[in-house]
Amino acid sequence: MLQRTYDWVMSLSARPNAIWALVIISFIESSIFPIPPDVLLIPMVLAARTKWLGIAMACTAASVLGGLAGYAIGYFLYEGVGKPLLDFYGYGGKFADFQQRYNELGAWIVFIAGTTPFPYKVITIASGVTKLDITTFTIASVLARGLRFFIVAALLYWLGPPIKEFIEKRLGLVFTAFVVLLIGGFVLVKYLL
Repeated sequence: MLQRTYDWVMSLSARPNAIWALVIISFIESSIFPIPPDVLLIPMVLAARTKWLGIAMACTAASVLGGLAGYAIGYFLYEGVGKPLLDFYGYGGKFADFQQRYNELGAWIVFIAGTTPFPYKVITIASGVTKLDITTFTIASVLARGLRFFIVAALLYWLGPPIKEFIEKRLGLVFTAFVVLLIGGFVLVKYLL
């Protein structure tokens, strides 16, 4: 089943309209969707190596725009939903302390989370909730997401067919590593926040 799924994603990745699927996934991953865009970015670059730069640009732009949507979710929904709950449970004061610390380190938090397997949507929403400066958030997001997606795409372009062969021969191992990183990101959220 894993091999069939891989073959299907590879065939999808070679289609001319695949870029729109990547844009949609990159956008929603930054605010609500749990699966990172790498699941399409990697096969798309492997299927069309000479287009790696455009693919990385589209993925970065959509991810940052999705991050701004996540920021808006946190910014606009906190007052009506989050704040009353925190006040009800007596955590309003603690949240004010958290907000101050978050904003002091906000650029670094966004940058580090944006380049790692840490679920980026948690940071985009938290940045809105804490009202992190939108310019700081946007610049850190562009740098972090750009760094992440351009490095992945460039490495795949540079390594080319040998990395594709490696992935295909060790599909189970690659899939397991991907799942471990994904779950690890969510475990970090649970224990760090």
